[in-house]
Amino acid sequence: MSTTEGPTPVTIYGKTYHLRGDGDPRYLHALAKEVDRRMRDVAESTGTADTLKVAILAALNITDDCMQARSVSPSSDVEAEMGQWAARIDEVLADPGCRPHRAEAGRSDGHA
Repeated sequence: MSTTEGPTPVTIYGKTYHLRGDGDPRYLHALAKEVDRRMRDVAESTGTADTLKVAILAALNITDDCMQARSVSPSSDVEAEMGQWAARIDEVLADPGCRPHRAEAGRSDGHA
């Protein structure tokens, strides 16, 4: 669901922000709720009262999570499933009856 009705008000760490975007307002609220949770966790664990410091530390934690997720290789279960799919694709491509029909040179409509 996309909206262009105007800003979506969200509250993060006690302050209201009016976010604009093409996304679903529920998604923006979910994002804001997660940022608020992360900031509150940081404030509680560090005892820091400075909102800017809390925001920076929360941003570092969120960025670390994102970078860690990008660097994780697929689990052995996922790799095994991918291998099974690759083997099935190879089987289908090896079957002469399943070969894709190639367009003849000079014909742009794919007919011989």
